[in-house]
Formats: sequence, C-alpha cells, structure tokens
Amino acid sequence: DLQKALESIIQTIIETIKTGDKVNITGLGIFKLKDKKARMARNPKTGESISVPAKKAPKFLPAKNFKEAVK
Repeated sequence: DLQKALESIIQTIIETIKTGDKVNITGLGIFKLKDKKARMARNPKTGESISVPAKKAPKFLPAKNFKEAVK
C-alpha cells in the first residue's frame, strides 16, 4: 500500500510541475520547473563548439530543516 501511495504522490508532483506550477512539501522542500537558456558548449573529445538549445528542467530546493538534518 505504501508503494502505491508513494507512486501516486510522485506522479502528482510530476503532473503539477509539467503545468508550470510548483509543489511545496513542508519540511522537505519545493519542486519546480526552471527555464534553462540556450548556450554554447564544447565537446570535450573533439574541442568543437556546439549549440545547446533552451530547455525546461525540474529543480528541487530543499527546506532549511531538511538541509540542516543531513549536514
């Protein structure tokens, strides 16, 4: 039962983040979507410059209590 509940919570977080909203779990942190700008990067093997397109990426900001607990 716990496994099903956890999977449901994770799926709800994913669906909420996909819509652009953030999810705040008190005592744990905030899940949100971050826009990453397009940039130039370098292929470490060949040294060739490549263009990396803009994208959206999930981000987690831990709560203060959570960060202090795992120090």
